[in-house]
Amino acid sequence: MHVLLVEDDSVIADGITRNLKAQGMAIDVVNNGIDALSALQRSEISVMVLDIGIPGIDGFEVIRRLRSTGNHLPVLLLTARDSIQDRVHGLELGADDYLVKPFATPELVARIKALVRRSAPETVKLQLAGLSLDQTSKRARVNEQPIELSVREWAVLEYLMQQASRVVSKQQIIDAILPWGEDITLNAVEVYVSRIRIKIADAGITIRTIRGFGYMLEKAET
Repeated sequence: MHVLLVEDDSVIADGITRNLKAQGMAIDVVNNGIDALSALQRSEISVMVLDIGIPGIDGFEVIRRLRSTGNHLPVLLLTARDSIQDRVHGLELGADDYLVKPFATPELVARIKALVRRSAPETVKLQLAGLSLDQTSKRARVNEQPIELSVREWAVLEYLMQQASRVVSKQQIIDAILPWGEDITLNAVEVYVSRIRIKIADAGITIRTIRGFGYMLEKAET
C-alpha cells in the first residue's frame, strides 16, 4: 500500500509516517498542494491523506483539480476545522472520508485500509499461461507450485503482468514500483528481470528484451 501524505505540520507528518511505515505501508510526504499534484503524476499511489489547511492551493483545491481529471484515487481529509460546512464541502468535492484533528492513529490506519479495500478492483489474481499472482496474499505460483520472490522481484513481476503484451521501459518499472524519492539503478532492474526469468522458466511465458525500449512479458511461442 502506497500512501501520499500532504501535511505541512512536520511534527504531525513525522508521527503519521512512523506509524504507517510500522504497518508496512510505503509513504511519500509533501507539504503543499502543488507538490501533491506533482507527486500523483510521478508515483503509483493507493490513497492520499490530505490536510485541508496546506500552503498555496489548499486541500479543497487539490481535490477539485484531482477529480476534474477523472482521477478516482481514494482521498482521506485531515482537518483542524471542526465545522460541518467544511466537512460537507470536502465530501461534495470528492473526498471519500475525513478525520478531525486531533485523531487517534489506529483510527487513521483503519480508515486508510478501509478506503483502499473499497477502491480495490474485484480481481485480485493475475493469470497468464502457467503463472499466477495472488495480489492479496502476494504469492506467486508456476503451474500451481509456489515460487519465492523478493519484495522487489514481486513488484517488478506484478507490474510486467499488469502490462502483459505491452513494451515497458526500465524507467517505467522503477516509477511504478518505488515510493517517490527512493531510487534504484537501471542495472538493478536488469538484475531483477534476470532473476525472475529463471524463476518463471517453466510457466510458458517469456520476458522479451526489446532493445532500445525495455521489456515485454507475453506467452511463449509454442
